[in-house]
Amino acid sequence: MNDATPIVRKGRKFDQVLEGARLVFMADGFEGASVDDIAKAAQVSKATLYSYFPDKRLLFMEVANMECARQSQTAIDNIDMSAPPRDVLCQVGKHFLRFITSQFGQQVFRICVAESDRFPEIGRAFYKSGPERMRAEMGDYFQAAVDRGELRVDDLTLAADQFGELCKADLWPRLIFGVIDSVSEADIDRVVDSAVETFLARYGV
Repeated sequence: MNDATPIVRKGRKFDQVLEGARLVFMADGFEGASVDDIAKAAQVSKATLYSYFPDKRLLFMEVANMECARQSQTAIDNIDMSAPPRDVLCQVGKHFLRFITSQFGQQVFRICVAESDRFPEIGRAFYKSGPERMRAEMGDYFQAAVDRGELRVDDLTLAADQFGELCKADLWPRLIFGVIDSVSEADIDRVVDSAVETFLARYGV
């Protein structure tokens, strides 16, 4: 696809193309996904696909935005935000860490960084669709927990960012730099459980 034309156009089959691309990218990753396979999965011609997304990276990032928003909404819908902080933080942390340590999550991060100089709007759009949304939701949760007397937090957004960083400790940097290839559920439990203990030691009542 043409790197010189970073313009996404929408049309009647736009959502159809995105869903086909999501299936292929989630199965094969960015490098393994071919335009032919994406067009076939979306049941559109390659010409139609190119008319919407002239750059495979742009298509991947549009899928990433959609998937990140979906992951955020799933977490919001499936976690009881009225539960005790330890329960909420454990569930949120594990959901978050599973996503960012997945092959898809790592590829999203690498492509955002790689393309941020040429196409800064890619990174901004991804941040808004997922991280910013979860940051706001966690801030709202912390405020409610403070109002219930369960936490003591002055800076809600800073606390949300701190919890996210605690959940990334150890595993995520080593994955990104290729020191390890994958993580286990036991690894995720170990890191998130420790993150929750550390967070509650600072903000618990």
